[in-house]
Amino acid sequence: MATTDNEAVLAALRDEHGGELEFSRAYDEDCVTLNNPEALLSVVGKLHASLPFLLDVCGVDYLPRTPRFEVVYHFADPAQQRRLRVKVPLAEGAELVSVTDIYRSANWFEREVYDMFGIKFRGHPDLRRILCHEDFVGYPLRKDYPADKNQALTTPLPHIYEQEEERLRAEGDQDYLADRVLINIGPAHPATHGTLRFMAVLSGETIEKMDIEIGYLHRCFEKMCETHDYNQIIPYTDRLNYCSAPMNNNTWCRTIEKLLGVEVPPRAQVMRVILDEFSRCIDHFVCVSTNAVDLGALTNFWLGFQARERVYHLFERLCGARLTVSLARVGGMGFDLPEGWVALARETLKAIDQSQRELDSLLSNNRIFKQRMVGTAVISPRDAINWGFTGPCLRATGVPLDLRVAEPYCGYEQFEFDIPVGVRGDSYDRFAVRMAEIRESMRIIEQALDNIPSGPISVDDPAITLPARRDTYGNIEGLMNQFMLVIHGVRPPKGEVYCSSEAANGELGFYVISDGSSKPWRVKCRPPCFAIFQAFPQMCKGQMLADAIAALGSINIIAGELDR
Repeated sequence: MATTDNEAVLAALRDEHGGELEFSRAYDEDCVTLNNPEALLSVVGKLHASLPFLLDVCGVDYLPRTPRFEVVYHFADPAQQRRLRVKVPLAEGAELVSVTDIYRSANWFEREVYDMFGIKFRGHPDLRRILCHEDFVGYPLRKDYPADKNQALTTPLPHIYEQEEERLRAEGDQDYLADRVLINIGPAHPATHGTLRFMAVLSGETIEKMDIEIGYLHRCFEKMCETHDYNQIIPYTDRLNYCSAPMNNNTWCRTIEKLLGVEVPPRAQVMRVILDEFSRCIDHFVCVSTNAVDLGALTNFWLGFQARERVYHLFERLCGARLTVSLARVGGMGFDLPEGWVALARETLKAIDQSQRELDSLLSNNRIFKQRMVGTAVISPRDAINWGFTGPCLRATGVPLDLRVAEPYCGYEQFEFDIPVGVRGDSYDRFAVRMAEIRESMRIIEQALDNIPSGPISVDDPAITLPARRDTYGNIEGLMNQFMLVIHGVRPPKGEVYCSSEAANGELGFYVISDGSSKPWRVKCRPPCFAIFQAFPQMCKGQMLADAIAALGSINIIAGELDR
């Protein structure tokens, strides 16, 4: 993904911090190791102009190595195909300076590193746990924290207004809260679906301040990855964004294939494209339909979910499962297309087209719907980039960034499609972009169905792909290959990679560190809506309370992806 376009950036870093930096390049990715943590702010400040996205910050525990930890930053300008990884080794008990003043997206990412590893960020505006409860003891992603150690925690967290009230009274402002309403919404609220909570201070019905609590669906996906082999992790990826599970499968497998240095056969690539685009359609249908339900429009829900069910019938014909499908495998696909599947896919496209048209006619020019959506929760292109927005929420601001075009994979460069963009960056534009993307996905699927190559669906390598059943039961070589792969698993070489795709909510990425064994040393998932949701309080400030409900549905927060 990284290109020689990084040369100017790296040259500038060498000029000022040459003795403190180590440069490396592997798997077509540029990496800088900063051996002086105190220089981090200076280095990051120089990167901001060329790499406007801070897409992820993650911790790594290298116990028993000294220094024990690394904090890893992923910077990018995908439109220019520039990406850069910066790693900062850190000793036990050492602190890093927060970079939130330069990249606002660092806020939640740094909190997550603190929560999972106990690494503190000096100058962070609100450094507290984010996925675990405040009373949680220990740091789950440290290597010396047992994977099966659970903690039952029931102590309620303090409400934002309790903290605000205490602060204001300490400052002598006794009257601030006298004419304000303090409100808690979620997690047991229809619009928050049992997994989100936000607390607001209202003046009348106008939101003055908001705080968000997440983690209600956190199951420590990344810790579980460390205890399973690479193919066993695929069902866990299903449960990230469960509204478009094949996208998670495919991105994970592409990441490990990048580690292995293999490219799957053309038939498998086209299959992945078809499955990804069907998944994008149904993910957008879920977003649009449930958003309309939150505003009181139930008919739209049935239309969207009717098309969704038709796609699930397709998935079921292919693998026997519907919601969580585990369709991909490292090195290819787990299932080939059965007889009649392509014809059924074409019929499904007709159903999607019909549902999309009906939804469009019911909502796009609906006076009530537009009054609720137009002009609400606006975010500018500059702010969206600084918060780490990707996907439809970024394109709704007018930024035409789509990884299928900017950094093509799986042969996307061979397909003709447009990138829908908005003009205002409001809730209505986020709705309109998703509706247009459903139409573009249908265009891609039609082209793919017309040009499905023949041939194998997996690489021909016994160290990666299981042999055919006839070989397993028919000859000793097939039996031994099957035995070795099942017992020992896929074993990528030592190394680290980051691989991403244009998932339904934006850039879904996996950063994987391999120690050469059958289980990853570290897996970090970059979930698209994690960066987006942290901007929600800013988007809602000064808005009416009802606008926050409309905006929440428009940004499509999927808790399995958010919390992992």
